[in-house]
Amino acid sequence: MHKLTKRNILELFMIMLGCAIYGLSLDMISAPNQLTDGGISGITLLLRHFWGINMGLSSLLLNIPLIILGYRFMGKRLLAYTIWGTLWLSFFLWFWRLVPIIYQLNLEHDLFLSAILAGTLSGIGLGLVFRYNGTSGGTDIIARICQIKYGLSSGKVLLFCDAIILFASLSYLDLKHIMYTLVASFILSRVMDTVQQGAYSARGLLIISESYEKIAEMIDLKLDRGFTYLEARGGYKKTERPVIYLVVSPREIPAVKELIAAEDPKAFVSVIEVHEALGEGFTYKQKRQHLLIRK
Repeated sequence: MHKLTKRNILELFMIMLGCAIYGLSLDMISAPNQLTDGGISGITLLLRHFWGINMGLSSLLLNIPLIILGYRFMGKRLLAYTIWGTLWLSFFLWFWRLVPIIYQLNLEHDLFLSAILAGTLSGIGLGLVFRYNGTSGGTDIIARICQIKYGLSSGKVLLFCDAIILFASLSYLDLKHIMYTLVASFILSRVMDTVQQGAYSARGLLIISESYEKIAEMIDLKLDRGFTYLEARGGYKKTERPVIYLVVSPREIPAVKELIAAEDPKAFVSVIEVHEALGEGFTYKQKRQHLLIRK
C-alpha cells in the first residue's frame, strides 16, 4: 500500500477543485442556456432533458464501464485518481443544483457569452484535472488513454469525442445551440491544453553557426540568458560543431535574431515552442532592464 505524500495530497485536492469548476460550469451555464456538452456530460444532459434523470447519478453509472476499460491502460494509481475524479464530478453535479449561486449569474440567454464562459470554465476545470494526473471520467478516460498510448493532445481528443455527442444532441436542440456548443468545445480544448501544459509559452532556439562562440558571448552579455552547448555533427560534411540551445520569452525573439544576424547572417536558427520551462536556469525576469538588448 502506497503512503500518501504531500504531492499526492496536492494532486487529489486539485483534481477535486477541477471537478468542482467543471461541474459548476455545466450546472450554472450549460444547462440553463440550453448548451449541451460532449462526452458523458453531454449524454447526462440528454438524459436529463428527456427523462429528468439526475445528472450526478447518470454520470456515475455511465462511467463504470469506461473505468473498467481504463484499468487495462492506466494502472492502479491513475485508475484510483480517475475514480476519485468521477466521484467528485458526480457529487458536484448534484451539489451545485442545491446552491443558489447557480441562479445568480444571469446571462439573459446570450449564447455567445454563455459559450465563451462555459468553454473557459470547463477548460480550466478539466485542465486542472489532467495537469494533476487525473481524469473526471467519461471521455476523459479515452483522452488519457490516447495521450498515454499515442501522445495525442487530450484537448483535441476531447474535441473529437464532443463532436460525435453533439450530433446526437440534435435530437432535442436546434442547430443554433449546437453551433454555440461547438464554440464552447473549441474554447474548452484550447484553455484545457493551456492549463495542462503550462500557463505560458516560452521559445527554444537551436543555433548552428561557425561563430557560435561569439554568438554565445553576446547572448550572455546582452541578454542575460543562460545557454547550453549541444554536441552535433553535420549530416553532409560530418563536421563536428557545438549547437547553442537557449530558452527565451516570446518577446525576446526579435532581439535574439538581431543579435545573431549581427554576428553571422548565415547562421541556421530553429525556433521551437516550449509550453513550460521548469527548474534552475530559466526565468522571465531579467537581471537588468532593457528595451531590445542592452548596450
